[in-house]
Amino acid sequence: MKILFKEEQRFNQWWLKVILIGLGIIPTYGIYKQLILKEAFGDHPMSDIGLIVFSLSIYSLIVFLLIIKLKTEITSSEITIRFYPLLKKKVYWYEIESAKVVNYGFVGGWGIRLWTAYGTVYNIKGKMGLAIKMKDGKKILIGTQKEIELKSVIIKKNN
Repeated sequence: MKILFKEEQRFNQWWLKVILIGLGIIPTYGIYKQLILKEAFGDHPMSDIGLIVFSLSIYSLIVFLLIIKLKTEITSSEITIRFYPLLKKKVYWYEIESAKVVNYGFVGGWGIRLWTAYGTVYNIKGKMGLAIKMKDGKKILIGTQKEIELKSVIIKKNN
């Protein structure tokens, strides 16, 4: 089946990278100070095991934010949304009442947003997306950074 549109987005905003680096420095310094130098880290230090668990949790969050991606593929029969590693969803064109590229503004953050005016929103960054209204009344919005290319595909598909 021929792919009409394909996009992959990641959380690669510069400010997010700065936050992640800062977030990673804290447990790294804590481990260095408490486990290597054998000095208490903070006024009320955690146990060594607690510090290791906390550090692993922070590092896992950082890795998760670095690997997460939103992949959108449109073919003549379906729209596939992959919010890796969380979910994969297919929407078939015969289930869709309408689809259009919209400026959705800010919907309370990035990621998977539930219960918005656009239904379930899948976005990584920006404010443009494909708003889909299903025949059963459900709504989905998929964020895009390729609004012109996506708009072109939707216009062709609607004709």
